[in-house]
Amino acid sequence: MLKLWFDLDPLVPFYPYPCVTSQTQGKSRSQLVFPSDGVEHGQKDQEAAPVNDLGSKSEVGSASNNEKSSESAAKDESLKSIVQSKPLTSIDMENQMGTERGQRNQIVDAVVIARILGAALVVPILQVNVIWGDESEFSDIFDLEHFKRVLANDVRIVSSLPSTHIMKRAVEEKRTPLHVSPQWIRARYLKPLNREGVLLLRGLDSRLSKDLPSDLQKLRCKVAFHALRFAPSIMQLGNRLAERMRSKGPYLALHLRMEKDVWVRTGCLPGLSPKYDQMINNERKQRPELLTGRSNMTYHDRKLAGLCPLNALEVTRLLKALGAPKDARIYWAGGQPLGGKEALLPLTIEFPHFYNKEDLALPGELEPFANRASLMAAIDYIVSEQSDVFMPSHGGNMGHAIQGQRAYAGHKKYITPNKRHMLPYFLNSSLPEAEFNRIIKDLHRDSLGQPELRNSKAGRDVTKYPVPECMCKDSHTRSSM
Repeated sequence: MLKLWFDLDPLVPFYPYPCVTSQTQGKSRSQLVFPSDGVEHGQKDQEAAPVNDLGSKSEVGSASNNEKSSESAAKDESLKSIVQSKPLTSIDMENQMGTERGQRNQIVDAVVIARILGAALVVPILQVNVIWGDESEFSDIFDLEHFKRVLANDVRIVSSLPSTHIMKRAVEEKRTPLHVSPQWIRARYLKPLNREGVLLLRGLDSRLSKDLPSDLQKLRCKVAFHALRFAPSIMQLGNRLAERMRSKGPYLALHLRMEKDVWVRTGCLPGLSPKYDQMINNERKQRPELLTGRSNMTYHDRKLAGLCPLNALEVTRLLKALGAPKDARIYWAGGQPLGGKEALLPLTIEFPHFYNKEDLALPGELEPFANRASLMAAIDYIVSEQSDVFMPSHGGNMGHAIQGQRAYAGHKKYITPNKRHMLPYFLNSSLPEAEFNRIIKDLHRDSLGQPELRNSKAGRDVTKYPVPECMCKDSHTRSSM
């Protein structure tokens, strides 16, 4: 069993009532009202039902089936008359993978922008990543029909431009400023969009403000936590691998960020040997454009500021200090680390039950996903999200996405390494182990999956901090919090 900081008894009450529409919880508790999209109110597949109708203010209350049917019919007719004459928004996005959340965030914002403009949305096109060369399309990664069905009452989604729009000159925007408001979006795009009929947006990451009106924030939640479901083939394999990890007891999932490109982009060094450090330095000099900001900082400064990924030795010391026993079952997500198996030796020696997807998959199971970094990352995401404890070694998009997902699902344990404060102690070789362990535990007392309210985090993404905006507001949830 995992123990101490990996104790599986819940330390905070799990919150079982996020804003989902489901009959599996018994009698409905003041559910959000939404018009029907052809899904029966009592349907068992809760993910297929929209959270609410975001066409109006997110009203809280309940309605009888008859009332909802008549309201839905009237609203559906109104929607059809609007969307058939509306222009289309095409979104051409940078594929940010290996990172799962980079795609998700841009897709979420694409839906919200289409909603703000009252436009139909063409299924986003993911550009080929310059590092991974992954040519995966939206429907390779996500369940497209589910995506359309869940958002049917919010945004009209089409798979491609209709023939009536193919020859139109698109309004193209390549440099949308950071954190723009809905008012900016309308002022900038509405007139040319209505005139030309097609709007093309590129590179949406962090372009739309994180602080939006409540109805648009709820739409973000709906897209991130309900509409974006992985393609069936990915879900099936991810669930199988998670079941294999679960079959022998609880497990911890680690997201390791030790790939060559991560060391290059962060301006950090792997610390394996002078040979590998020199390799990273040479790569960085040849491709300076890959370095992500703060180029004036030295490697040592970056390390002490908590801006570098943890290497295997540091992850091992952290896990041991937090109480992970030698027989802990660990799933590690991520691409192959620079240095291969040698780079992982501190972890594999200390924790022999150490697995990744290649270890768990049967012969041939991963072949359909070979050389597709996006699909491989999605499999990692599923197994990691289902773990008893999750810890990323270095933030990143996938770690942030899982943080939001686990908070939304009930504050499942998520450990954020407090790198900036703990690294000086890692560098102090004279510190006794018992004292080191005590300090490390103390630094991570507030990193056990407790709710982190977004009210005090203005400018933070609601899909990373879903409490309270993504949650239903009834008497039960108030008492639970």
